[in-house]
This record gives sequence, C-alpha cells and structure tokens, in this order.
Amino acid sequence: MSAPTAPPVTIRTGAVPEGKVADFLTQRHVRDTAEEYVRQNLEKALVRQYKYVASDCEPEYPVRVGSSRRRVDVAVFLPGAEHKQENIYLIVETKKPGTSPSNKKEGVEQLRSYLAASLNAKYGLWTNGDEQYCIAKRTDNAGGFSFEEIIDIPAFGQTEAEAQRPSRKDLKPATADNLLFAFRRCHNYIAGTEGKQKAEAFWELLKIIFCKIEDERSKRLDFYVSASERANATTAASVKTRIQKVFNEKVLSKYGAIFPPADTTIDLKPTVVAFVVSQLQGYSLLASPVDVKGVAYEEIVGSNLRGDRGEFFTPRNACRMAVTMLNPQPDQRLIDPSCGTGGFLITAMNHALEHIESAERANWIDPSRGTDEERQELYRARNEYLSQCVYGLDLNPGLVRAAKMNMVMNNDGSGGLWQANSLANPRTWDAETERRVRLGSYDVIVANPPFGANILIDDEEILEQYELASMWDRQDDGSWVRRIDQNGRASLQKNQPPEILFIERCVQLLKPGTGRFAIVIPNGILNNPALGYVRTWLLQNTQILAVTDMARELFQPKNDTQTSMVIARRLDKEEKEAAQRGELEYPIFMATTDQIGHDKRGNTIFRRTEAGDDVLVTRQETISEIDQSTGEEVLKTLEVEERLVDDDLPDVARAYLAWLSEQR
Repeated sequence: MSAPTAPPVTIRTGAVPEGKVADFLTQRHVRDTAEEYVRQNLEKALVRQYKYVASDCEPEYPVRVGSSRRRVDVAVFLPGAEHKQENIYLIVETKKPGTSPSNKKEGVEQLRSYLAASLNAKYGLWTNGDEQYCIAKRTDNAGGFSFEEIIDIPAFGQTEAEAQRPSRKDLKPATADNLLFAFRRCHNYIAGTEGKQKAEAFWELLKIIFCKIEDERSKRLDFYVSASERANATTAASVKTRIQKVFNEKVLSKYGAIFPPADTTIDLKPTVVAFVVSQLQGYSLLASPVDVKGVAYEEIVGSNLRGDRGEFFTPRNACRMAVTMLNPQPDQRLIDPSCGTGGFLITAMNHALEHIESAERANWIDPSRGTDEERQELYRARNEYLSQCVYGLDLNPGLVRAAKMNMVMNNDGSGGLWQANSLANPRTWDAETERRVRLGSYDVIVANPPFGANILIDDEEILEQYELASMWDRQDDGSWVRRIDQNGRASLQKNQPPEILFIERCVQLLKPGTGRFAIVIPNGILNNPALGYVRTWLLQNTQILAVTDMARELFQPKNDTQTSMVIARRLDKEEKEAAQRGELEYPIFMATTDQIGHDKRGNTIFRRTEAGDDVLVTRQETISEIDQSTGEEVLKTLEVEERLVDDDLPDVARAYLAWLSEQR
C-alpha cells in the first residue's frame, strides 16, 4: 500500500536579498512588487503555455521610441534571432492590479507606442492581472499600420487564425496563477457589466465553465468566439446561441441535478458571454494541473459563497499533508461529511487516482501516451473508482453545487455528492443519500468540520445519536464516565458545538477495525480540561495514529482558531473493550509545525538558511499537455527551479511515513 513516488527534487541555496525575487527568465534579482507578481506569471505563461523559448524572451528590454529609450516589460524575439529591436516579434506590458488600461502613460496606449516603434513586431499583450488586452499590428500597402484587438496572442508556431479559434491541439494547460487571473477577469466583468450581485455573477460564470469542460470532452469544439463575433451585440448573439446549445445538450443532459429547473438559461448578455468565452477558450481546463485549478476556483468560490456557519476552506498544503499520511487506495471508499467546495475530498480522490494511473501506465507500451485500448481501460478504471468510492456531504446547498463543479474540473466524481445535514439521523436524509451513505461502510474520511460557538447544535433528535452529546462526569481518579439517569438513559447536554459531534459521526461512518480518518480539530478539544471527556471517548473508540499541531497561521487571515490535524483508526469490538479497560497501548506520532507557508496576512513566506540565503528547489514537474499533431493529452516532464516555500507540512508527512514503516 505504498504511496505514489514523488517527483525528484534538488535543493540548493542562493542569495536572494530580502524584498527581491528571482526573475523566471533570467534568474536576476528584481524587486518583489505587485507589478512584478503579474509579470512573473506572464513570463511563466509565455514559456509553459505559449511555448516560446526562454532564450528568445528578455525582460526589461530597452527600445527606442522616438528620441527616447524605454524598457518593455518582456520582449519576445523571432526564433533564434539576435536580441535587436528590429527582431522583436511580440511585446508584453504588465502593470500592477488596479492600473487602468486607458491610462495615457501606463495603459494600452503605451503598448501601442512600443509596437509602433518596433518595425517587425506583430503582436502585443497588456495586462494588470485583472484585465487583459491582446493586440495585432496590421500593416497596409502604403507602409502604414493600424492596431486591432484580438482574442489571444498566437503561441509559438501557431497562426493567428489558430489562436482566435483554437482546435484541440491548440488548447494550453494553465500555469502559475494565470487561470486565477482569467476567472477573476470573467467574474469581475460579469458583475460590473451585468450589474449582478457577486454570487449571481459567480453562478452564471459557473455555467460557462461547465460548458467549457464538457466541450473539451467533445470531438468538435464549439467553445470559441471570433474577433468579429466580439465586435458588437448583434454578432455576439451567435456566440451566446452556440454556448447555450452546449449548455442544453452537453451540460444539462449530464448534470441536470446541479441546476434548478428555473436556472437552465445562461442569464448574461451576448457580449458578456462572448467576453467570458474569449478569456477561457485557449485553456485546457481538463489538462491543467489540479492545484492550478483548485487555487483559481476556490478563491472565486470563497469570495462569493463562504457562509456564516464556520466554513473555512482547508489550505491545500494541509490537505496534501493529511492525504499523504492517510494514503487512500483505489479500492477504498472515501467520504468527506463536511465537504464544502470539495478541496479536501479532491486531494484525497486524486491521490487514489494517481495509484490507478501509475499502475495502468506501467503496463502501457508507451507510458506517456498509450493506445486507444489502453487509454480506454484507464478511463474505465478511473470511472469505476469515481462512481463507487467517492462521496461527500454538506449542509450548504450552494457549497454542494460548487463542489460538484470543482470535481467536474478535477476528474469528476460529482455523482457522489449530496446536500444533507451530516449530523442528522440518516433516516432524515433523502432516500438516495440514505441508501448510498451508510454508517460503518467507509475506509477513509477527510474532514474539516465547521466550528464555532455561534453554531451550536441544540436539536434533541440530533443530540440523542451521540455519546459525546451526553453529560459526562469526572471521577476522583481523573477518568470520565457518561451520566446515566435512573431510567438508564444518558443525560443530554442542552447543546454541543458541531466540531465535537463531527468527531463521533466520522467514527460512526468508518468501518470498525480498519477505517481511518484525518480531521481538523480545534486545539481546545485536545487541551481544555473541561473537554477531557472528548479525549476519553476518542481513546476508547479509536487508535490515535498521529497528532500534528498546526501553526496558528493555518486559517489566517480568515480565522484565528488554533487547530491540529488528527489521524486515527476506528477500533473493532475487541480493541474497544480493551481500550475501555485501559489495556490498549500503542505509540502515537506527534509533530508541531512552526511554519505553514504563509504569514498571518496570507502572504507566502519562503525558507531561508541561517546565513539569510533563500533555499531554492529544482524539481521535476509532470504535466498534461496537448500533443500538437494529434490533439491528444500526453504527459510531459518539466524541470522547474523556484524558491522553497517555508512550510513544515511536507516534512511532517515524510516523517510520519518513515515512522509508520518503522512500526511494522
């Protein structure tokens, strides 16, 4: 039951001064500013998405504009050509977020002046992250030129026509935060142009993202917009008609349960639909890395759907740590009973899918691509796991809907998600949920339950299901026992925080003897003297495998609650009896984390040596890519060097696995 092998990494140190970052293209140290953040993302996109050769790109390249010299943010030169102004093919201008594209000095007009001054430059891209403009320079027979806004700049070796209406082979996996920028641009444009509330704008964007994903699964791509269709409302109407048809025929027929009957129309103006399509059409959402999609999607979800019931999405590094420690397998049933937008569940699901893919590809003649029959068998194995082993519940119907979308973007498995009160008696769930989600039937649980004193559970019908909802009395010897009345019934507390009840519900869901969970628990449960009965119950019903004290910054800046990640296994009947007699002894892995990868404001922090040098990591990254000749998805390995995030969680996971192997 070994975990998938991690890509090899090489760690070294390098002196990157405080307040600086290493430029992606040159490795020179540049100031770490908001504008630089946008430029670094575009530099990565130029190389990884648009496939330009890094040596043909130069940041801060000086060009002569009239009698003055100006520096363009990134100049892309003709392949292999000397870096001279007359050899510039593409110019990129990046600005800090909030910079207006109509600004006379720093807006799109600045880019036009650089293109005009560079004789052979054909294309330009201007962006502040939240807005993006692509421009083509058109020459006329008289030696003059004009500018035209286009959908996207061509990738290396791609014609402009191919960029404006990409075929399958032209779709590009997203890199860095560029998909986040695109989602944000779309959401802001919908909210600003349509006058919709943020949540309304989000759901309309969701429909179009659904269309994009299902279109990628089709033989013929209909998710596109031409430059002429974007020109005005009349021509844009054809785009909306085409996308609405995709929604009706490909989305509603497959995911009709996600959309209420009254919500089957894309409620956006044709021009708005055309804009959103233009921002997304060049990406392959299916082939983009899971983390890239997850970060982009969950930020948009979080800004729109986070409720008031203690919902705080689990940071992805915490999800990865817990899932690595649990190591879920393809034949094990998995559930998250408080799934939120599905981030924790997707991390665990994809871990098991890696096992499936690794095992299948090992038998392929060509592991990078496979024959039609081999790929079909991989698809069958993946689909069987997703349809039979992946489940999620959440009380918030909006989050369930968003989670289904998240899972569709990340290999699917959305058919096992339901809206339900996980803490309620299963008999109160709808018939399908009660039939599919049974207590005592799960091998693996991942959960970050809602917690907070303002969402206490006081429904007696719910409380009576749980031993942890009883009154408990502390004995003279320090032990705890449930209070039983004269009729032999447990005395119930008036109310109980949901995080305590979720612990017991998770244990109830697990298979006795083998089922195990990873759950985020507020530290008060682990160290508050008044909650000693919770710890007693845990020790009598589970084997605690690991407790990791998470750094306080884990949920900051949204929430300041200090938490631990607890890994445990449900005891079988004999073990439970031994535990209640105090006869069950075993070692427990304990860890404390000082750094969580970000500070209390949410800013990423990087690891440094005692001498103050940055720790740099060179790692091999396996990505999905669209083969240019066949349009098929293939695997490709990239070597990436970057600063090492100061995050103890991967170290904890590795130490736990090493400790676990020593116990066997």
